[in-house]
Amino acid sequence: MSAAASNPAGEASIEPAAPGYDLYAVIGNPIAHSKSPLIHSRFAEQTGERIEYRRLLAPVDGFGDTVRAFMAAGGKGLNVTVPFKLEAHALAARLSPRAAAAGAVNTLRFDAEGIFGDNTDGVGLVADIERNLGVSLAGARVLLLGAGGAARGAVLPILERGPQRVTIVNRTAQKAEALLAQFASAAREARCVLSGGAPAAIDPAAYDVVINATAGSLAAALPECDDRAFGPGTLAYDMMYGAQPTVFMQHAQSLGATVSDGLGMLVEQAAESFWVWRGVRPDSARVLAELRAMLAASA
Repeated sequence: MSAAASNPAGEASIEPAAPGYDLYAVIGNPIAHSKSPLIHSRFAEQTGERIEYRRLLAPVDGFGDTVRAFMAAGGKGLNVTVPFKLEAHALAARLSPRAAAAGAVNTLRFDAEGIFGDNTDGVGLVADIERNLGVSLAGARVLLLGAGGAARGAVLPILERGPQRVTIVNRTAQKAEALLAQFASAAREARCVLSGGAPAAIDPAAYDVVINATAGSLAAALPECDDRAFGPGTLAYDMMYGAQPTVFMQHAQSLGATVSDGLGMLVEQAAESFWVWRGVRPDSARVLAELRAMLAASA
């Protein structure tokens, strides 16, 4: 059964889920590459939740119409990926505090109260760093490279873990400074020193955690960063992932750092979305291990 068909009027229509199942999907453009259907099908198998999960390709100028068609077909929730996270934020009638802080939504839930928007990216990042990689953010010195949507979604969940200092830098300093202003109050509540700006604001000493939230790895480009930010006690984390280590990971490893890609973040943000929808927490470690094996086999 196809996830979408055409009705006589030529408008997109979406088939409902099989009887007894609830319908979910990941929406984006492009979307064929998404691993979300595999991840959520594994979560459903583990937990016994009766869900049907699909990929949903939306026209770049038709996000809202596609979401409404999905809701009309009985859809219960969506994961939202590029390029629609800002549109999802605008579409939601209610926002979680972390989605409001991020200014972007990657998880939509449809219920009796309307459209609820959440952002699970930052929570997924923190879960991967702390639970899967065993690195505590409490009392840590954290360097966040980049000030776009990926960075914005990470700041509040990081601050909530009680780091000693968070430094946010970006090639365009004004974007980093805007984040510093946006999260100044949250940093004070967390008793965390929040600083940054241009790459020159990086301390010339090794950080505990360095997170690459730029899109540089997609083009095999290194973000601007003082090499002294990396050392034997540093976790260098790239939000991107692939069959081979990213250029950022290779560079950081050459400077003595421990490295990780963002595959665990992908699985953990999905697990948080599953919780938002179903109120059940799946075993993310098993699914991450399966995906890691698949990635290694494709290398």
